[in-house]
Amino acid sequence: MASRSTSRPSAAVTPMAFARAIVAAYRRHGKDPVAALRLAQITPAQLQKPDGRMRARQMETLSAAAMQELDDEGLGAFSRRLPWGSYGMLARASLGAPNLGVALKRWCRHHALLTDDIRLELQTSGSTAQLTLHEPVPLPREVRELSLAFLLRNAHGLACWYVDSRIPLLAAAFPFPAPAHADAYPHMFPGPLRFDAPAASIAFDARYLQLPLRRDEKALARMLQRALSITVLPYRRDRLLVPQVRQALAAHPERAHSAEALAGLLHVSARTLHRQLKEEGASLQQLKDEVRLERAKDLLWRTDRPIKQVAAAVGFRNEKSFARAFRQWVGMAPAAFRATA
Repeated sequence: MASRSTSRPSAAVTPMAFARAIVAAYRRHGKDPVAALRLAQITPAQLQKPDGRMRARQMETLSAAAMQELDDEGLGAFSRRLPWGSYGMLARASLGAPNLGVALKRWCRHHALLTDDIRLELQTSGSTAQLTLHEPVPLPREVRELSLAFLLRNAHGLACWYVDSRIPLLAAAFPFPAPAHADAYPHMFPGPLRFDAPAASIAFDARYLQLPLRRDEKALARMLQRALSITVLPYRRDRLLVPQVRQALAAHPERAHSAEALAGLLHVSARTLHRQLKEEGASLQQLKDEVRLERAKDLLWRTDRPIKQVAAAVGFRNEKSFARAFRQWVGMAPAAFRATA
């Protein structure tokens, strides 16, 4: 559960505490973990080091060996085993969904057929989607942290793989105190983190739920040969264009930003830019206006710059055109808006 490096092996940032949780799973099943640890190249001394870390590949190797040897993809967390291949079956069962939202809801519903020790729920509120993991009774202490992190990473990784897009997280929450290795969590769950939460959850932009699935049975078969890689390593490709356009616009608010210039920055054609934004329910002009408005409001509230300078800073040629546009956006003139701050 660590980040991928494109030029050298991933750094050792995954907590060794997760390896100790897997060893605890072996004990719960009455088996010896020595062979799996040897395969993952984890020595007894490394295993017992309180602040020890391992590489993503070691975590993937150890997890795969344990799940197969124990025939339990739940690694001892649930009241009954999840036989090897259970999560592959869940992935296959959702493969024919028309979009990611339907696929994830199926995945949550089918997971309940495997075990009733946890319940997964996908909800949307406004522009945010949240996947929550409910525990009727807390999972076994020795494996609880690993299990909750594994399940959320599994769901997130599978969602990214389904739509061939990196889905940035808006938040991740966990129902336990921040562990000693809390600094490893940003590698597993990039974005705002919360510990001591009511339940484990991840949140992301709800627009991803509308994306169609881009995988077939052949792609699934290839993925399942190293299925744990989608759980251990964050997905790299981001196919949703709206946040990329917003970021590009915000980086240089003073520019006019033609479609051709933005398309060049994002390595797509202008035609593709307009088409994909339309598919995502947005337009370039709408995004320009949103970014300009937020920048203008910030400058009006936080600075005492003259209105003319604010207009120039957000890309308007003169104060008059800025005031007209601002009144259309907000319903009042810039000076009146500043007076309400």
